[in-house]
Amino acid sequence: MLTVSKLKRAYGDFIAADAVDFSIAKGEIVGLLGHNGAGKTTVMKMLSGYLEPSDGHIYFEGKRLSDHVKSLQKKIGYLPESLPVYPEMSVAEYLDYAAELKGLRDIEKQQEIKRVINATDIAAKLLAPIATLSRGYKQRVGVAQALLGKPVLLILDEPTNGLDPQQTLQMRELIRSIAKEATVILSTHIMQEVDALCDRVLMMRAGKLVLDEKLADLRVSRSLLLASSMKADELKKTLGTVTGIKTIEVLTRSDDETRARITIGDAASIKDICAAIARTLINAGAALYQLHSETRDLESLFRDVNLHLPQEQKKEVINHAA
Repeated sequence: MLTVSKLKRAYGDFIAADAVDFSIAKGEIVGLLGHNGAGKTTVMKMLSGYLEPSDGHIYFEGKRLSDHVKSLQKKIGYLPESLPVYPEMSVAEYLDYAAELKGLRDIEKQQEIKRVINATDIAAKLLAPIATLSRGYKQRVGVAQALLGKPVLLILDEPTNGLDPQQTLQMRELIRSIAKEATVILSTHIMQEVDALCDRVLMMRAGKLVLDEKLADLRVSRSLLLASSMKADELKKTLGTVTGIKTIEVLTRSDDETRARITIGDAASIKDICAAIARTLINAGAALYQLHSETRDLESLFRDVNLHLPQEQKKEVINHAA
């Protein structure tokens, strides 16, 4: 549905996006994460056809975006982080204007405007000038314009920014319903949004794509949590014979229980290691109370991915963002 190949965007000597590769299938909700200045907005602008790549290609529905910009843009909905709206316009006037820009006319335009008004729950503010709207309502107006024309690719930059908890829940439900017929790329700083909505995560750092994984796979680490009746020293000695175990860290110990974190090698199978640990402990006459993969939350993973960014790159990213 969407394929990005060696995508690059340079601003003079600064490389905002460098050799970015990924593919997204229809119906996926993909989270795009990264610190400010990581290249997320640059990539989204290129995906929308607003910004031309310095190098590389974007293929959308089997066509190269650069060769069919106008026709393909009609199938793309884009909500930038700071939506350029006309404050003197009413909400109704703005949506009519946005619909015209997307090529909608007559009855089709009226039906689409009515549909997005209902979807984003902004009917109460239709005649209000945009300048008088709260941040939350302005955000919903931005989402409404992105939905015009029933796009098959929806690119949302901070869609819940400024929304209250109830509006946030409504926005999540709306995004889920859209994903039944479209592909959604969601960029946000709120990790709970990604956890709640996304199937997959793309993570950028200093212009490069450093991670592309299913969210379910990311939550599973290469470590196990174990609880056993075996004494700590004996546990470390006994399990030290199991192939594939890298380290054994005792977390707590008492007279009747030892709890430990076991790190396994990258090439080892978690299932095979778990089976070997269970056999070893039981054959040694110990009780096994707990043995399972340690899960990671997205926030800690994001921190780990960005922890080892070279200092020179950090300075460059900060300077560009400023």
